[in-house]
Amino acid sequence: MIFSIGQSGRPPVRPAVALPTYSRQPFEGNPQLQVIVRDNNVDQALKALKKKLQREGVFREMKRRRHYEKPSEKRVREKAEAISRARKVARKAALRESGTQVARTERKVRPTRGVATA
Repeated sequence: MIFSIGQSGRPPVRPAVALPTYSRQPFEGNPQLQVIVRDNNVDQALKALKKKLQREGVFREMKRRRHYEKPSEKRVREKAEAISRARKVARKAALRESGTQVARTERKVRPTRGVATA
């Protein structure tokens, strides 16, 4: 490895780890989205871009990263998401087996605090 000596007489400081040219890739998949504008129809291209961003989960990721999420909160959220996915898979499997729609169980609604209901 050859270093060029700067004005200070020392070789330039190099990072210990080679970082990619783009900042850490937060999303899985293609880091570069491309939308083609046809016939100067920017509205249609913008609609297609929004759809692609929605599919990639960019909006959800941005919303989640607005505030710091503690590791314990992250574990709780991920566990709840996993339970939700498992329930969805089980519901779809039951639907395929029975051939009819399976009714969802109703969630318990908490009473609101401090608000008088009439």
